[in-house]
Amino acid sequence: MGYFQSIVLGIVQGLTEFLPISSSAHLVIVPRLLNWSYQGLAYDVALHWGTLIAVVVYFWKDWLNLITNAIKDHRSRISPGSSLRGAAATKQSHEKGEPKLFWYIAMATIPAGLAGIFLEDQAETLFREPRMMALTLIGLGFLLGLSDRVGAKSKNEDSLGLWPCLAIGCAQALAIIPGVSRSGITITAALFLGFRREAAARFSFLLSTPIVLAAGLLKFKDLSLADMNGPFLIGVLAAALSGFWAIQFLIGYLKTKSAGIFVFYRVCLGLLILFWH
Repeated sequence: MGYFQSIVLGIVQGLTEFLPISSSAHLVIVPRLLNWSYQGLAYDVALHWGTLIAVVVYFWKDWLNLITNAIKDHRSRISPGSSLRGAAATKQSHEKGEPKLFWYIAMATIPAGLAGIFLEDQAETLFREPRMMALTLIGLGFLLGLSDRVGAKSKNEDSLGLWPCLAIGCAQALAIIPGVSRSGITITAALFLGFRREAAARFSFLLSTPIVLAAGLLKFKDLSLADMNGPFLIGVLAAALSGFWAIQFLIGYLKTKSAGIFVFYRVCLGLLILFWH
C-alpha cells in the first residue's frame, strides 16, 4: 500500500463511515474505479483504527461519563450504605440515564457482533456484488428519506430506553451488507422511533464505537510489526482526521437540515452503479 492510496482510502473511509452513505460500498467502488488491487490486511486495520480514533476522540467526554457513572451505579448497588454524597451522585446520574445507557449500548452491540461472526464470509463475497450494493444504496436511501419525513423528531438522548436501543442495535446488524451504511441504518431506525435528527446521529456514533473497536482488535492481532509502516500510519491519520470532521459536520448539519441530500446522493450513486454494470 503506497502513500497516495493510503491517503485516498483513508479519506474515503473516514468520510463515508460516519456520513450515511456506506463506507463499505465506497471502499469497493473507489479501488475499482482507480484500478487498484486489494491493499491487504494492513489497509483494513489502518482504516478501522483511524475511524475508531475519530469517534473516541470526539466522544471521549461522553464515554468517560458513561463508564464512570456505570461504575458508580454498580458500587452503589453492592454497598448501598455508602455516603450521602455518593447516593446523591448516583441519583443524579440515574436521572441522566447514564448508568443504564452504558449497558443498553453494550446489549445493543450484540446483534451486530453476531452478524459479524456468522455472516462475515457472505459479506465478503455475495453481499459485495455490485448490483446488490446498488440496490441497497437506493433502497436504504429511500428508507432514510421516509424516516426523516414521517418520524416525530421529538425525543432526545434522555429517552433512550432498553427497547429503543435494542431496536437500533438490531438495525446496526444490517450494516454488514455493503451499501447499507452503519450510520445510515441506525439513524434511520432512530428517526422512525421518533428521535431528533441530532440525537439519532449522536447515538448512532456512540453505538458504533464498540463494534469498530472489536473489528479493529480482531484484525490487529494478525498484523505484524512490518505492516505498521509509513503508509499504514498515514492511512490511520487520514481516516482519523476525515472521520472527525465527518462526525462534527453531520451532527451540526442535522441540527437544522434534513437528511435529504444524503438520500439524493445514495440514489444517484446506486443508479450509476446499475448503469455501469
